[in-house]
Amino acid sequence: MPLLKIEIPSSVDGREIPSRVKSRISADLARIEAFQDCWDRPQIEQFVAADFFHMYQSLDWTLQTQLTIGKRFIEWGCGFAVVSAMASTLGLSVVGIEAESALIEHGRATVRDWNEDVEIVHGNFLPDGAESLADDDYLPSLGHAVASAYQTLGLDLDDFAIVYSYPWPGEDDFHEAVFERYACVGALLIMFCGPNDIRLYRKGSR
Repeated sequence: MPLLKIEIPSSVDGREIPSRVKSRISADLARIEAFQDCWDRPQIEQFVAADFFHMYQSLDWTLQTQLTIGKRFIEWGCGFAVVSAMASTLGLSVVGIEAESALIEHGRATVRDWNEDVEIVHGNFLPDGAESLADDDYLPSLGHAVASAYQTLGLDLDDFAIVYSYPWPGEDDFHEAVFERYACVGALLIMFCGPNDIRLYRKGSR
């Protein structure tokens, strides 16, 4: 099924962010920086946190202006689960999937600090068989030696209305292909691809 791109207006960065959300994001950014300062895994050292303020504004705009097929939201590779927590504040039913066991407790700590009901699951965010859609065998998303999280959840990707991902450089096409293959018709994919580059797609029908 084709992906239909939805343009997020540049004015979205003028949307108001609740003071509680601002405070929590600032605290989480400090935690992430402190974690990275003492972490010795090169891949994670290269990670740069998303612009959580802009992501909140974009997700809020999406929920206010776009039809959704449900309230289930899933974050691929949730890390510290900041986006998962903020999505929950917007009334979504949220699952965060994380393959790095060292990050699971950090994600759970975030949702406790936000006092949000978010399920954090250790596992691979790729559905079984999705690796075959990659055109490069060395993409970082292919290197997780953990089972797919969907069996643990008792859900499939097509049970979710909104998917959020922050692809590593060069992986955006792969994430789009996985979403296109496995998501439900009408579902939304929102990707943070860099500063001022948040992309929104809906899975259409043929």
